[in-house]
Amino acid sequence: MSVESLRQQPGVAAQVPAETHGFVFNHTMLRVKDITRSLDFYTRVLGFQLIDQRDFPEAAFSLYFLAYVPAGTPVPADDAERRRWMAGIPGVLELTHNHGTEHQDGPVYHDGNSDPRGFGHICVSVPDIETACARFEALDVPFQKRLADGRMKHLAFIKDPDGYWVEIISNT
Repeated sequence: MSVESLRQQPGVAAQVPAETHGFVFNHTMLRVKDITRSLDFYTRVLGFQLIDQRDFPEAAFSLYFLAYVPAGTPVPADDAERRRWMAGIPGVLELTHNHGTEHQDGPVYHDGNSDPRGFGHICVSVPDIETACARFEALDVPFQKRLADGRMKHLAFIKDPDGYWVEIISNT
């Protein structure tokens, strides 16, 4: 489909409103049951960097912000500077941990991929999808869809500790 035909889809604005210049799609939030397992998955398995943590003990929850930060990019040490910097970067993942959920039996949150369906997945693009999927396999990461499964052989889906789907695609 051409870019021009995409612009002509019903409901698509004819022009990007000038007032939205500078807007950034900043982050997606996922609620997680066991923050230690989730941080391990997103940092060790997927290579995100933990860039901030906000604790709210009076409300019994904590927020963890992760992102892919290019090598050599300094994360501001000053709290106010870091907040401003984080608000301007795209693709941040916010993990919300409600204290105590890690002690509950079974799944705590709906992953959106069973009825009633809603949220579907996040996506990570990788330079070599076959190597990435082989690594996930070696790390015993659960797959929802392997590269060889189904008709779409160019993508895979893995699952995080809460069962959220992570689509894996090639960026080359």
